[in-house]
Amino acid sequence: MSGGGNLPVGPGIWGFIAFFVLALALWFLVRNMNSRLRRMAYRDRDRAEEFAASADADGSKPARTAADGPEAAGPAGEGQAPDRPAPESPTPDAPREPGDDAGTTGEGSRP
Repeated sequence: MSGGGNLPVGPGIWGFIAFFVLALALWFLVRNMNSRLRRMAYRDRDRAEEFAASADADGSKPARTAADGPEAAGPAGEGQAPDRPAPESPTPDAPREPGDDAGTTGEGSRP
């Protein structure tokens, strides 16, 4: 064996450069995503305000949306449709996963 001694083993300058480039790319991607999400929220808010203004001008009552929250719902039984459709019943031929109970509607016990 040759006497290599204490040679430094590490990523070196190229590892640092590669890491820096990846970090910079991630920073730009997160910045772009945040601006797009902010823009989308502004558009949704503006669209909801336009809808409310047009409904007030028409004299019609706007339909309840999920964004209105639970306080926008009237008393139960006013004939409003539920927010989500009823779950479909499984067919007898449908494959079932272990731990699924046919009689329960909540989470089944899993090992």
